[in-house]
Amino acid sequence: MKRKNAMIAGNGLMGLGLLTMIAGIGYAVLNQLPQLQLPPMLTPFAILSIFIGALLWLVGARISGREKVADKYYWLRHCGDQRCRRASHQRPHSH
Repeated sequence: MKRKNAMIAGNGLMGLGLLTMIAGIGYAVLNQLPQLQLPPMLTPFAILSIFIGALLWLVGARISGREKVADKYYWLRHCGDQRCRRASHQRPHSH
């Protein structure tokens, strides 16, 4: 898959995942209001849609390549992993 198409597909999946999570959270919250009389049988599916949305988000991040940036930042920030550091920052130049 070309890079442009991968970015479009990844961003689309991330957007779909975000909408799925928001819809699931919205239904789970609105179901608690008795005046709306929403069917309580759908509440487990609303909670499941939150996890499905998160999974879609992660798949989209993996496809579009955004996951690698977050991994590099995590290792650099928390562990100081040597593979994430640039050569010019490892030791000062001595003349």
